Amino acid sequence: MTTTPERPRPGTDPRTLAPDALRQHLADELERVRGRSRGLTTDVLDEAELLAQHSRLMSPLVWDLAHVGNYEELWLLREAAGVEAVRPEIDDLYDAFEHPRATRPQLPLLRPDEAGDYLALVRRKVLDALDDLPLEAEPDDPAVPPLLRHGFVHGMVLQHEHQHDETMLATHQLRRGTPVLPATDRLPAPAALLRSAEVVVPAGPFTMGTSDDPWALDNERPAHVVELPAYAIDTVPVSNAAYRAFVEAGGYDDERLWSEAGWRWRCESGKRAPAFWFREAGQWLRRRFGRVEELPDAEPVQHVCFHEAEAWCRWAGRRLPTEAEWEKAASWDPDAQAKRRFPWGDEPPGEEHANLGQVRYRPTEAGSWPAGASAYGVLQLLGDVWEWTSTEFTGYPGFRAFPYAEYSEVFFDDGYRVLRGGCWATDPQACRTTFRNWDHPIRRQVFAGFRSARDA
Repeated sequence: MTTTPERPRPGTDPRTLAPDALRQHLADELERVRGRSRGLTTDVLDEAELLAQHSRLMSPLVWDLAHVGNYEELWLLREAAGVEAVRPEIDDLYDAFEHPRATRPQLPLLRPDEAGDYLALVRRKVLDALDDLPLEAEPDDPAVPPLLRHGFVHGMVLQHEHQHDETMLATHQLRRGTPVLPATDRLPAPAALLRSAEVVVPAGPFTMGTSDDPWALDNERPAHVVELPAYAIDTVPVSNAAYRAFVEAGGYDDERLWSEAGWRWRCESGKRAPAFWFREAGQWLRRRFGRVEELPDAEPVQHVCFHEAEAWCRWAGRRLPTEAEWEKAASWDPDAQAKRRFPWGDEPPGEEHANLGQVRYRPTEAGSWPAGASAYGVLQLLGDVWEWTSTEFTGYPGFRAFPYAEYSEVFFDDGYRVLRGGCWATDPQACRTTFRNWDHPIRRQVFAGFRSARDA
């Protein structure tokens, strides 16, 4: 009797897979992410909803759907396999730099059935080409170009589509109308026994970033040593209850708690609470994917912008962690003096480690997932909510754009703030201790929260 080998988990280091196993893993993951994309678009919404712009902050969902197919064609067919362009005439329509989100509904976009046919054609050609591509390589093997080494370009395309799926989930949250996504309210999460509200990370050096993770993106590279003084960081993300106390104490009306830019945003926006919160009959409620529910005090706060997170920290007598402080707490093993790919070690994420992968459509309670703790005992560093840091997005010392400047470099030093750790909507394939996200400090549609820190 033969048994079917267990499929590698998303987030598996591709260097651990034999060539045939790596090809099968790539094919499986390409199919899995496409199923996720369909589940957020053509499987649940009609053509009118897919073509509609549900918020000027976001693209029509059908734009995202065709865009991931066009990106796949550009990189896996034209660049990696040298295959002739399938539909070069649509490249401009789906170039994110050519057309701001607010204007995309006016473009002659592919309709949902056309987009589906295009994606299917591209995918057939990608799978046909996969068997002939040289993916395996020893370090610096000149026979395999860096774009193909260990399936890097396939990993880049997979992560890109998962990131757009997360963006599509943000569009669903902004959408009005009948709920189409599951509530998943009753899925349990393992709870931890919290011994302290914060942990102190001793002073000393650690290795930030990576130079050898095969699917790490250019802004995660290169690895470099950073020396940090001692600091304390929250064991868990800031909860709705803790943030509600700030709201009810008048935090949105106290100019002293806000930076100059933050106070300007508060005054111009008129905001007085996180996005999707509202008060009715003396009770705090929130809207989540078309459903109204009582605000769950124990969950990490989400849908707050950088300015709101910073103001809460000042009110609490604390501050946001720097990006380096966040990564050291998440990735460094002080006993082994070594880097961890995930807070718990190098094993790819499992269902016991973190709230990732759109299994739940909400964060789990602050203080969950003890098996996912870092070496310092910090919880929920991956999953649940993206976490704002105080750091402006820029390149590391020795940064080199690869394979194109528009992925990271064009956003450097332009006021974007770094977010870390992923959220409940982030796929394990696109989440690790070195992964960097960034956004404008006024953005609230992302599934973002924060934890606080202080000097020690």
